[in-house]
Amino acid sequence: MWRVVADPPVPLVESAHISRREWRQSAGEPAALSGEKRVKTEGIRGEIQPVCFDGFVLDRARRLLTRGGDVLHLTPKAFDLLALLVEEAPRVVPKRELHERLWKETFVSDATLVGVVKELRRVLDDRLPDRPIIRTAHRVGYGFCRSVDRPKPLRPVLAHWVLVDQRRIMLQAGENVIGRDPASIVCLDSADVSRRHASIIIDDVGVRLQDLGSKNGTKIGDRAVVGESALQDGDSINIGPSRLVYRTSAAGATTESPSQSGR
Repeated sequence: MWRVVADPPVPLVESAHISRREWRQSAGEPAALSGEKRVKTEGIRGEIQPVCFDGFVLDRARRLLTRGGDVLHLTPKAFDLLALLVEEAPRVVPKRELHERLWKETFVSDATLVGVVKELRRVLDDRLPDRPIIRTAHRVGYGFCRSVDRPKPLRPVLAHWVLVDQRRIMLQAGENVIGRDPASIVCLDSADVSRRHASIIIDDVGVRLQDLGSKNGTKIGDRAVVGESALQDGDSINIGPSRLVYRTSAAGATTESPSQSGR
């Protein structure tokens, strides 16, 4: 249950900060009210993923507000206010709660809060009274009026390659044929290798090795491939007398040699 306390006269200039303990004592109240419910004052919870609205990107983890790639300057309190309102949207946050969470144990006048709101509106170019970004609920508080998008994290772009005879052969999405045919992605010049011996398939499902009906068969390590078999980074592929090592990395192809990798 909230206890409403009228603001006492403040014997300081409007911009001065005094502690809430001093403010309550000046109002004739005890420094701490027994049984009074207090708003959480842990501050604004951090959020790893940025959020987007009206072309703006709010990145609380890095404390950045950008638009079109340009960084927009906000004072620390204006940034905290925007982050808090976005976090609580679409709820109107009462002024008292804003004071508690932004200034914690320090008292500031409503004029200070109004000044921070004005700064935020100026930076957001919030000028349309019929479609505000920050809405004023008169005598109550402020609310954020836009829907926000949370971009999905980008999936790392994986590079795929095989190592064979001191060569690094990059693989592509789709089918990568291994065989004696010169048109093969991985060409192995050996009579023990079929023209179209096997293929490495790379798609959204994963990476698989498939035998293409070869005469001498295909193995992952000592295991014969029947149909399709999933490939993992470092797998050894044995085709006739040739040994290939499949590699993949989100950082791209490394400078390692076949003797430095594989299992």
